[in-house]
Amino acid sequence: MEAAARKTILRIELWHLILLLGLLAILAPSKLIHAGALLAGGIFMGVNFLLLSFGVAWVLTPLAEKGRVKAGIGLLVLKILMFLALLTTLFFRVEIDAVSFALGFSTLILAIVLESVRSAVHVGA
Repeated sequence: MEAAARKTILRIELWHLILLLGLLAILAPSKLIHAGALLAGGIFMGVNFLLLSFGVAWVLTPLAEKGRVKAGIGLLVLKILMFLALLTTLFFRVEIDAVSFALGFSTLILAIVLESVRSAVHVGA
């Protein structure tokens, strides 16, 4: 993976952390959200994003170069199934607050948008 892509991924994760902690600081004292569920949603998406982005570079690309595309796809499907199993367990066994979890979950999307805007403004300047 090239250095520019790695830096972009890490900047997105930094935006994600800032947004997550900001939401936690603003909404948790008012009891509008469940802090643990917000953090769980944010951590879930942050780890998923890192595994997907770096996993493609470290595992899937080398496997594809060796002609082992099926093995790479199998690993990607395995990761997806593991995360779906974890998500199912969180909602049905732990009974986590879905709205707070979704709010933490969606901070990654906002972080990607913010990094895209920052990058576009930086390039245009």
